[in-house]
Amino acid sequence: MKTIAPIYVLFFMIIFFSCEKKNEKKLIFHQDFNSENLDTKFWSYDLGNGCPNLCGWGNNERQLYTKENVSLKDGNLVIKATKKDSSYFSGKIHTKSKFEFTYGTIEVKAKLPKGHGLWPAIWMLGYDIDKNTWPACGEIDIMEYVGKEPSTIYNSLHNSSSYGNTINSKKTTIDHIEEGFHVYKTKWTKESIVFYIDDEEVYTYAPNKKDEKNWPYDKPFYLILNLAIGGNFGGPEVDDTIFPQEFIIDDIKIYAN
Repeated sequence: MKTIAPIYVLFFMIIFFSCEKKNEKKLIFHQDFNSENLDTKFWSYDLGNGCPNLCGWGNNERQLYTKENVSLKDGNLVIKATKKDSSYFSGKIHTKSKFEFTYGTIEVKAKLPKGHGLWPAIWMLGYDIDKNTWPACGEIDIMEYVGKEPSTIYNSLHNSSSYGNTINSKKTTIDHIEEGFHVYKTKWTKESIVFYIDDEEVYTYAPNKKDEKNWPYDKPFYLILNLAIGGNFGGPEVDDTIFPQEFIIDDIKIYAN
């Protein structure tokens, strides 16, 4: 029986591993939250109620954001919603001016809180929002959930062509989505924005004719994680018996496409 010469085996191994390396995605951002404190090299906090410029954070939300409601525990980022007396408290962090990117695949492994009035979200805004105000700056909602609609995930795009109750949105029903961790993924390219839940494609946004109104998505965006209470989308009613509740993020990976 003929044998393959070692030189040919080596050749095929080089070709194989070269192809594997070529197909690897480049990881450009990774947070596993295994440290003691939030890495402020990448993250900043939003604090208070948004006043005086954006009271209720533009959505009539009820919570005050605090640093104390954001913590790292057991290798997870924990954003906790609490109530004390008549006041609600929660957390919101973002990467504005610290980590911004154009195009990529975003994967966030998270566990949702439960309860009527809660509104956790994983989303992105255009870096130029201060000058090119919302909705013109663009918004990409990787995951939104409202406790008043159990087992339902929203994926949405907001821009000058449609915003607020945007037509560019998809509701996906997954029984018991609140149980355990799930991966919310968005693949953003110059052609389209595609949303996935646990690697199942659920919605694609790809206008045939792109213009500045429907496609402000060719510039850097930054990442936002928050847990709102009440508001135009999450409320208006809030079940005060549910507190405290936790929005838990285990891992974030962003790859260059």
